[in-house]
Amino acid sequence: MLKFLLGIGVGYVLGTRAGRERYEQLVRTYQRTADHPAVQGAAGIARATVEGAVANVRRDGGNH
Repeated sequence: MLKFLLGIGVGYVLGTRAGRERYEQLVRTYQRTADHPAVQGAAGIARATVEGAVANVRRDGGNH
């Protein structure tokens, strides 16, 4: 999710003519968002869910 948000930010920066100030504003916003405890918690839950799913597929051999 964070990489997706970063990708959106980079795309916007590359497509805009707002310049360095807008770029720095986007970087600060991204850093605040990425460091926010709620985002960190959601990322941890998502990571655990994916790891659990991968473990299940490995254990079951992909057969459900």
